[in-house]
Amino acid sequence: MNQPTPTTGFLARLRGRLKLPALFAAGRVDEALLEELEAQLLMADLGVEATTRIIDELRKQAEHIKDGDALRAALTASLTAILKPVAQPLVLPQGVKPYVLLALGVNGVGKTTTLGKLAQRFKAEGKNVMLAAADTFRAAAVEQLQAWGERHGVPVIAQGPGADPAAVAHDAYAAAKARGSDVLLVDTAGRLHTREPLMQELKKIVRVLGKLDSAAPHERLLVLDAGTGQNALRQIEEFHAAVGVTGLVITKLDGSAKGGILVAAAERFRIPVRFIGTGEAGGDLEGFDAEAYAAALTGGENTP
Repeated sequence: MNQPTPTTGFLARLRGRLKLPALFAAGRVDEALLEELEAQLLMADLGVEATTRIIDELRKQAEHIKDGDALRAALTASLTAILKPVAQPLVLPQGVKPYVLLALGVNGVGKTTTLGKLAQRFKAEGKNVMLAAADTFRAAAVEQLQAWGERHGVPVIAQGPGADPAAVAHDAYAAAKARGSDVLLVDTAGRLHTREPLMQELKKIVRVLGKLDSAAPHERLLVLDAGTGQNALRQIEEFHAAVGVTGLVITKLDGSAKGGILVAAAERFRIPVRFIGTGEAGGDLEGFDAEAYAAALTGGENTP
């Protein structure tokens, strides 16, 4: 899947969310500056693991960092080293039809919107796409997905409120197979990661799809709200333990989130980041560029 680098507008908004200018102006690195930087990174949701790694690396380089520009460059390099391994685009393998993508996540993170944007993207690439409304808990979710489908000419398989989500997924797969669809995008109900019955329901969807195709769902895409901070790490842990997350989407980066949670997730879990969500429009789902993102976080000169 061709993925553009993040837009100039988004990166410009991201710049400055880490309140670092005063630290860069300080020049030569000393222990007091490192302690202040450590506090700033923790407040920006980078988490203990990533922050500790970064500060340790900067401490080793301290005698060679002579000014603010050198400090910014060293910090950007450390962030890039954490982020680059997870900057892996979603690539559909040849000969897999339908390719099944299952959207996961808690309430309100933007799963349905993300699937609508993906449907638009795949359709624009000339692929035959189908949507499955397996969020049968909320009628509004079905209606929202159907609106995306109508807007972009993508069929939506749905049943009535309260239907078995696994049955919806089963029927959608059968329909996608019969119609020769390239991609099947399956929406699921928002579920708190701490609610075991709902997680069991999700496991059932995975089992049912696996009986139809042993490799399905091929992508188990966890959608996270960047504004939830460190709670996002708990969500990754629980969903990954339940169904094996294969990719992440970080949404709502257009809001007030400082953006550090993406770094924390990369350091702890090493799960590929497929996309970042930067707005509500169809085009506001962007490929993840580690170097540009790191430069934006530090306000580097190479940020667009």
